[in-house]
Amino acid sequence: MYETFEHTADLGLRVRAADLDSLFVEAGRGLFSLMVANLDAVRLVEEVSLGVVGDELDYLLFDWLNELLYIFETRRLVLVEFHVHVSDGGVQATARGEPFDPSRHQSEHEVKAITYHELKVAKENGGWIAEVIVDI
Repeated sequence: MYETFEHTADLGLRVRAADLDSLFVEAGRGLFSLMVANLDAVRLVEEVSLGVVGDELDYLLFDWLNELLYIFETRRLVLVEFHVHVSDGGVQATARGEPFDPSRHQSEHEVKAITYHELKVAKENGGWIAEVIVDI
């Protein structure tokens, strides 16, 4: 589950999940929900494989979201389905979606950057929580 929260001129993303793999899945979906209002209109026609190296969970989440933002900015891909495995050495994932189509996809916010401000990943109540602020 993910939700957004207001943060001065930026926007926050709070994610909760039972395990780390699901946390990163929901964070990816949450990021794209900030950019495209109607994710349910996105077809699963293109797949990308990606990996991020790292072992500190908060920085790993930052790098994961940064990589997804880079894919959106350079390839205009809106990704909505994620298969993620978080391990001691990083994240391995495949993601599916399609190129942004302004005739079908409703633009929400322009996310300029993922920030380190108040970045956190922590165990909470038997599950995981993450918070990240994005610059819009």
